[in-house]
Amino acid sequence: MTRLPLARYTLRTASLAAFLCLWQLLTGLKVDLWLRFSQFPTVTEVARAFADRLSGSDYWTDLTDSLTRILTGFALAAVLGVATGVLVARSRLAEDLLGPVLEVIRPIPAIALVPVAILLFPSNEQGIVFITCTAAFFPVLVSTRHAVRALTPVWEEAVRTMGGGRLRILGSVVLPGALPGIFGGLSVGIGVSWICVISAEMISGQYGVGYRTWQDYTVVNYSGVFVGMVTIGVLGWVTSTAVELLGRRLTRWLPRTSYIPTGRTRVPRPTVTPVRADRKAEHHTQPEQQGHKDTEEAHDEHLV
Repeated sequence: MTRLPLARYTLRTASLAAFLCLWQLLTGLKVDLWLRFSQFPTVTEVARAFADRLSGSDYWTDLTDSLTRILTGFALAAVLGVATGVLVARSRLAEDLLGPVLEVIRPIPAIALVPVAILLFPSNEQGIVFITCTAAFFPVLVSTRHAVRALTPVWEEAVRTMGGGRLRILGSVVLPGALPGIFGGLSVGIGVSWICVISAEMISGQYGVGYRTWQDYTVVNYSGVFVGMVTIGVLGWVTSTAVELLGRRLTRWLPRTSYIPTGRTRVPRPTVTPVRADRKAEHHTQPEQQGHKDTEEAHDEHLV
């Protein structure tokens, strides 16, 4: 993984600082044009509330509960999603049996399954893990299925030619070849999981970042609401970055291209050697003489 240069780090830090300064300016002056910033807490008020939360034990309890729920549900979704995606992509029987059911359930928002989770599971904790798992399951399933189907058959035929069986093909061709697509689905799934786990905690949770954020909203503690929002954003960024780094580590064998913001491919310039004037003139006159000679030979051949 290439490191970002100092200029890009500076630019990103300046962008974040400009956003915070704009937030402080709009809320401090209580600007009310089309958007109403007078009800928003300022950056300093949110920072003060954040410091108060960090000094208490409830914040760390909420953080631990939310991370436990998200990691448990996401781990289950990763295992089940990859296994089901490979099975559906490799077996027509599995596609015929599981495909219709999965396609009917897939458009249903995971947060809409809260009543189902309350009826199915004896505790709210298990229901929240179920909702988190369901939210991440389908992105992983779809990306794995497409990645496996996009593999070239030549690789599988090569392993069969050398006497490899199904397990050898699965371990040597299918899973390594589909890894980029699988981690694409995992990256999407972890973000969707955070959205759904916070919503589930708001509705039926006890403790957790989402539960605490909703409680702050009910008592009109808007600074506490923004503390919860910032916490959710940081946790989502950390977990998605961890998934991306793990994916890069496991797919180091893939060819990497350098990122160019303009979208153009960097082409190496050919080396040009200096040519003297007499050699340059000779270089230009030689093709002309060759072309004239070819024309004369073609004319003579036509006469013959």
